[in-house]
Amino acid sequence: MKLVMVRHGQSLWNLENRFTGWTDIDLSENGIREAHEAGQLLKANGYTFDLAFTSVLVRANRTLNIILEELGETDIPIKYSWRLNERHYGALQGLNKDDTRAKYGAEQVRIWRRSADVRPPSLEKDDPRYPGNDAKYKDLTPEQLPLTEHLLDTVDRAVEYWNSDIKPALLEGKKCIIAAHGNSIRALVKYLENIGTAEIMNVEIPTGKPLVYELDDKTLAFVKKYYL
Repeated sequence: MKLVMVRHGQSLWNLENRFTGWTDIDLSENGIREAHEAGQLLKANGYTFDLAFTSVLVRANRTLNIILEELGETDIPIKYSWRLNERHYGALQGLNKDDTRAKYGAEQVRIWRRSADVRPPSLEKDDPRYPGNDAKYKDLTPEQLPLTEHLLDTVDRAVEYWNSDIKPALLEGKKCIIAAHGNSIRALVKYLENIGTAEIMNVEIPTGKPLVYELDDKTLAFVKKYYL
């Protein structure tokens, strides 16, 4: 069976080279174009879907909606979950990446961005960026509201959602698409391929490019992957 995952198109903060995380930022004009191209590419290759999964962040939601418009499938069910959100970048959220490199050094920023088990500096709960201030997360427990995350934190929540919602749908034979974020997709990639914590540092997920996973029909074991 095939599972399609798409990182959202370029966001306004991708364009401005800023750490985004859980900050709810829309797509740039280029990101909108990337989403249309992703939908057109999926259509040209004969893909159709029964069910879609996405985060609760607008850049992923809008990417998914554009793709489904291109496919003529805007009526399929869409499931939203914060567990597919981007990794929370803590106190780095909103900062320019070049400015952050100048302050902390390029290697430290690379570790914060790409390592699996090093968290960026934490937010304080009185920081306006704290997700507990956002009504979207009113039903989350204090333990579920991150002050910062490393990739393994994102893996934990993404894999929990995989097991609770995505895996059962696939095993029922549903054709599924996931529109999410660079690190939540990296989290699923790490899990599906059993990639080590050192190797995952080198895995890049480009914006707006459909990533196809072929999985065993019965066990969902990884068979192969490719970009359209």
